[in-house]
Amino acid sequence: CSIFSTTSIHTSTITMARATRRGICKNMSKQPNILWICTDQQRYDTIGALGNKYVDTPNIDRLVADGIAFTHAYCQSPICTPSRASFLTGMYPSTVHSTRNGNSMFNKEQILVTKYLADAGYDCGLIGKLHLASAFGRIEPRTDDGYSFWEYSHAPRDDWPKGHGYADWVRKKGSVLGDLIKNSDGVPPELHQTTWCAEKTIEFIRKQRTGPWMASVNIYDPHPPFNPPSCYRDKFDPEKMPGPLFRDSDLKQQMALEKIDFQSKVRRPNELDIRDPKFPERGRSAEGRQLQAAYYAMIKLIDDQVGNIIEALENDGVRDNTVIIFTSDHGEMLGDHGLIQKGCRFYEGLVRVPLIISWPERFLKDVQSDALVELIDKAPTILELAGVDIPSRMQGRSLLPILYGEKPLDKHRDHVRCEYYDALDEPDNSFATMFRNERYKLVVYHGHDVGELYDLQEDPEEFENMWSEPEAQPLKLDLLRSSFDASMFALDCGSERIGPM
Repeated sequence: CSIFSTTSIHTSTITMARATRRGICKNMSKQPNILWICTDQQRYDTIGALGNKYVDTPNIDRLVADGIAFTHAYCQSPICTPSRASFLTGMYPSTVHSTRNGNSMFNKEQILVTKYLADAGYDCGLIGKLHLASAFGRIEPRTDDGYSFWEYSHAPRDDWPKGHGYADWVRKKGSVLGDLIKNSDGVPPELHQTTWCAEKTIEFIRKQRTGPWMASVNIYDPHPPFNPPSCYRDKFDPEKMPGPLFRDSDLKQQMALEKIDFQSKVRRPNELDIRDPKFPERGRSAEGRQLQAAYYAMIKLIDDQVGNIIEALENDGVRDNTVIIFTSDHGEMLGDHGLIQKGCRFYEGLVRVPLIISWPERFLKDVQSDALVELIDKAPTILELAGVDIPSRMQGRSLLPILYGEKPLDKHRDHVRCEYYDALDEPDNSFATMFRNERYKLVVYHGHDVGELYDLQEDPEEFENMWSEPEAQPLKLDLLRSSFDASMFALDCGSERIGPM
């Protein structure tokens, strides 16, 4: 019994999309521009057009109306570096040997999708965060990434004396970022990292060039410390927020998992604490609805700047030949089940993210796909769009057949995977994997006699853990086999075979 439903599409729309694809495949001189917007730590359920009545996202809603929203898209790790390494290569974090935040370097043998594009004639630009290696006390070292335009901002902090494009931009405007971030009113919109990302993206778009371009725009928000400009915070009343998903049973459940890495300890929604024990000055105590209001305020600023970028595309006459991808690297607990921030858990709010792909001139429009999708599927989709052969090692699967209406909207993968392998600098050095099919989600915390098993059809908010229920043991065993098989098939088998011996 599936929890998924297929959105109906007029036959004429599908026929037109298929005919368009045949035409573009015959004439790859019309390679599209690609605008790839990736926010940081944005949950799947934060877009007005997709059912959230508390946010205000008219520009992202417009992308939904002009494209396909993949409503069941999952990251391959709930932590920044492994997630970004996976979707930039189209392979699982363990395959590219990039499973941690704080790593010394990115494996230079792994080729980014932007490098493939650059070699195919694309002008590639990086705006904002990359985070393939640690930026602690330094600007992270670059790999052969294919970017000819480089405007770098790891985070809206002032920890780097040079090489941090956003902090330098603030200084040029007569302010000091280190002073602004201490202000209780937040960084003003005109000096905000989100605004800087939009300005630099428009600058890149308007470069003189003869070929196609790809802009990789990496906005830091809505990442903690939940400090939007006060004029945006004032738009969202905490008293009108719905509050986190929480039951008293969450206290016992999370206490059973307390030895598993996470950035926060379980608390009731009115007692949440976003202070980092390593950097206590960067956080504060907050109630769940206050965090939601601040989080939605950050998303509102993102939406305004997305609107400015789209307006620039339209004013310059290039929107018709530009594919826009809107997504995030992973989600945020935001008080659900008594937790905030991220770590070794796999609840929907943390591992399920927005994924909207819009090209009104070519793709289906105003439809939603409930198919199970992994973020590693973006890289082969982008390569196929650009007319670049997809490497055989790449584990992602192109979404173009769905985007062109050639496959049903509810079928792409039988399951999705997510990994956590010693990803944070936490005492336990936890290892865990998630396996999710259309109905069930299994989480194994390796080396611990604990796990989680949810029936997402009957329990979509993940309150009823069936891991230890006697009647669920046959189901758990079957899912354990499937999860083990999926992990084995994700192994890196090394160099290609060139002969029989």
